Amino acid sequence: MGVTKEQVEASLTSKLNPVHLEVIDTSGGCGASFAVEIVSEEFEGKRLVERHRIVNAALEEEMKEIHALSIKKAQTPQQWNPTPPQDSSATTTTPTTPTTDA
Repeated sequence: MGVTKEQVEASLTSKLNPVHLEVIDTSGGCGASFAVEIVSEEFEGKRLVERHRIVNAALEEEMKEIHALSIKKAQTPQQWNPTPPQDSSATTTTPTTPTTDA
């Protein structure tokens, strides 16, 4: 039997303490292929390739049985949930049209 979605979730949760985690078994239930979206403080200051290595390292045991792992997102909380834009009406100026006296 292959790896379960719950096993992948448990390993990533215990090792990376994500604020968001989505694991999808893309193998049709046999546990050989997964897609992952993960948001963690552990990724702060890391390049994308380093983040992927962190995820792969966290799943070291599971990777012995997983044939394909697609890391769809590996983001920091700030990247995943960026600060909402300020109210645009506060910075909007009304254009003025010069008047001419006739």
